[in-house]
Amino acid sequence: MSRVWERSGSGPPVLVVNGPNLGALGRRDPGHYGALDLDAVMSRLVKLAAELELAVEGRQSDHEGEVVEALLAARGRGVVAALLNPGALAHTSYAVRDAVEAAGIPVVEVHLSNVHARERWRHRLVIASASAGVIAGLGPLSYELGLRAAAELASRARRGPPSGQAAEQAR
Repeated sequence: MSRVWERSGSGPPVLVVNGPNLGALGRRDPGHYGALDLDAVMSRLVKLAAELELAVEGRQSDHEGEVVEALLAARGRGVVAALLNPGALAHTSYAVRDAVEAAGIPVVEVHLSNVHARERWRHRLVIASASAGVIAGLGPLSYELGLRAAAELASRARRGPPSGQAAEQAR
């Protein structure tokens, strides 16, 4: 891993995985990605996680295989949900898509910029079909909304389906 943010807080842990070039936040194209660096984004998430009674930990890697490994190992380490900003891998990586599908936890895909308002090649998100949801275009708020969504999805997964749905699904 290029960067690791150790688990902070108490409660069910949520993993935040950032892909290639996200370590350059704050200095890479601030017009699209904003002025905050990844440490500042993670600090905001740690604060919100405390409010949501969650723990949060983070990873950033410029290497596709490390992103895949982090996602596949998460559940075995007790992680209940993940946020994923795959960076440019969002448009090309079927390996990351398959890892999201196999992770066994809800994964919320987040993007700082509105990928649909940018170059045409960015409009296709190959990971999105395996993600629990996608939040894009809101700057650092995309991460914060993603953490709220991940918390809710993890809570639902722990509770199981409502009693009427459980009988319906059993059929």
